[in-house]
Amino acid sequence: MAGPLILRYAARSDVGKIRAKNDDSAYAGQYLAVVADGMGGHAGGDVASASTVLDLIHLDRDGYRGDAGTILADEIQTANSLLSEMVHVNPKLTGMGTTVTAVLLSEGKLEFAHIGDSRAYRLKDGVFEQISTDHTFVQRLIEEGRLTPEEAETHPHKNVLMRVLGDVDASPELDLTSFEASPGERWLLCSDGLNFVDLPVVEQVFRETSSLSECAEKLIELTLGVGSPDNVTVVVIEVSEASADDLRTDQFEVVPPAEEQLLELPETAVPESVISTAEQQPAAAAAELTEQSSDTPVGTDSPSAAVQSTDGQPLGSHIAADVVREDLAHRPHELVGAAITAAAEGKIPMVAGRSTSRRAAAVLTHKPEQAEDEEVLSSEPPKRRRWFTLAVSALLLVVIVGGAWLGYAWTQTRYYVGEYHGKVAIFNGISQSLGPIQLSRVYTETPVTVDSLPEFSRQRLAQTLAAATLTDANQIVSDLQLGIVSPPGSENPSPSSKPSSSPSGGKPSSSPSSCPSSGSAKPSGSASPSATGNSSASPDCKGGRP
Repeated sequence: MAGPLILRYAARSDVGKIRAKNDDSAYAGQYLAVVADGMGGHAGGDVASASTVLDLIHLDRDGYRGDAGTILADEIQTANSLLSEMVHVNPKLTGMGTTVTAVLLSEGKLEFAHIGDSRAYRLKDGVFEQISTDHTFVQRLIEEGRLTPEEAETHPHKNVLMRVLGDVDASPELDLTSFEASPGERWLLCSDGLNFVDLPVVEQVFRETSSLSECAEKLIELTLGVGSPDNVTVVVIEVSEASADDLRTDQFEVVPPAEEQLLELPETAVPESVISTAEQQPAAAAAELTEQSSDTPVGTDSPSAAVQSTDGQPLGSHIAADVVREDLAHRPHELVGAAITAAAEGKIPMVAGRSTSRRAAAVLTHKPEQAEDEEVLSSEPPKRRRWFTLAVSALLLVVIVGGAWLGYAWTQTRYYVGEYHGKVAIFNGISQSLGPIQLSRVYTETPVTVDSLPEFSRQRLAQTLAAATLTDANQIVSDLQLGIVSPPGSENPSPSSKPSSSPSGGKPSSSPSSCPSSGSAKPSGSASPSATGNSSASPDCKGGRP
């Protein structure tokens, strides 16, 4: 039976021949490999890459029980939130960001996460292929067929990123894939500085160099040989079966950075409100160390800030760096680029006002800061809140149901006249529906056919005629036969008075007269030339045909 799998690894980084500082960071361990290429130049690209890599190192372990891919994605999003918070606190860092390409080995699978234009290549079963997709403007043009890969190499906007960690997007989209791991397969993670070396040359070195460290060094040398206009970082990993010695965790392997890599991060790139140095430790962090409130606002002076250690430096200045060093010391790994500078010199990027102990704990557990507030809220008596919620919900339900029932009951007190199977019918309710619920029913179907009505009456019937009472509805039926109907918009028509009407259901009498008598309510739209109360009808009165 095959033993557990681990990663063999080698990591190297170089500032290159043109750049003044290294904005790349990388980490490689037995279960995790990650490359981050910072952007923003002098504004803090090194801060972004170092912060992101140091935020992910605690993932270098096994035992995720099927959740490794989700956890890797969540931790990258958490690192992105920290970068956004840093920019919010100090606008001078606006525009900083970083790419991330990471591989996490767990339970025989390689969980892959990627954003930006750093790359991942895999050599498996003799096939060398690029696993990552560049999130660049020119790559999108290539995918749309508007540009060839050869044209993309010289395109003026080939370095424009479409997706990246930083202050651009609160929840950037990551490329996430899971691969079955096989002993002997190799992966190459690299920043875009290696792109200046022809890919066939990279593939040849990757295939033919058995030593991982030698392979990484050769790739760096090749980049420097072509001028190395950008920082270049490579991580070479190989899946292998673990031996007894590999399971020890008390090793500490770190690649000593080149002298130029240990250059101090510029103060403009790491402002005093963002980085924790011996001289720039936020007062709020020291305040918490003396058991005072950790909610000190940014920029608030505190007497406890003067508390110093035996070497004369503020106590809080070492906490975050010591936690990171302690974490690194208990696992074999290689850390290169801006991340090793930050870890070695204690320059751990952090946000002013966020306590040092919380930031240090975040490096190991990434428990969201607001979780503590949620725990305080959850400590309140739950039964009282539960009963209050149930009572409010029940009250709202009663109001809604009661209102709906009253509304429906009101509609059943109304009537209207309409067409039903080619005949005039009286409906109980209103001529609307509430979704699938009809708010009316046929009350009575009269013997009057629609075809027998005057044209104007048929048009009005098609729009339905509302009536306040059943008596009014019967009268409307009679008026329709005579062509006397209320005008559109009259909700409660007044019935026209005729010499007689049938008491049985509103059937019209045999009187041919269509003019109302004196004192009766006139149909709207039928004007009387006189209001003197004469008992005789006006000669100008217009009536319909029976």
